[in-house]
Amino acid sequence: MDDMAHTYDHPGEGAAADPIRLLAVRDTPLSVDEVFGAVGDAAAGGTALFVGTVRNHDGGADVGALGYSAHPSAEAELRRVAEKVAADFPVRALAAVHRVGDLVVGDLAVVVAVSCPHRAEAFAACRRLIDDLKSEVPIWKHQTFADGTEEWVGI
Repeated sequence: MDDMAHTYDHPGEGAAADPIRLLAVRDTPLSVDEVFGAVGDAAAGGTALFVGTVRNHDGGADVGALGYSAHPSAEAELRRVAEKVAADFPVRALAAVHRVGDLVVGDLAVVVAVSCPHRAEAFAACRRLIDDLKSEVPIWKHQTFADGTEEWVGI
């Protein structure tokens, strides 16, 4: 057995001084590669990535059309959420982008990623980031179903 005890006093074990690398609310297609590239960090041993896509159904009904809209404060609120995640976890790098406008089935709606010194931290921070983004950032989904009914989500 190795006599060396694990120590976590290396500078890379903590959060980066400025871990927020990319935040945006866009009306153009999103890129997984862009978000993943933004969170690269030599001190990160774990990177967690979440990709939310438009699916063809919701609540047992076929989705015919979908659009996202955002309040003008959405990017500021996204920053607030990201800063809280960065404060609560040893985040080396963080990125989040959300799409607005009309989307079709299969389009990327949201992409978030977090890198941390260890995988457990990266998973937990990424989960918190997407969960808080969806519950706190004023971005709303408007769905039109195949039967002609409509629904707003997040309002």
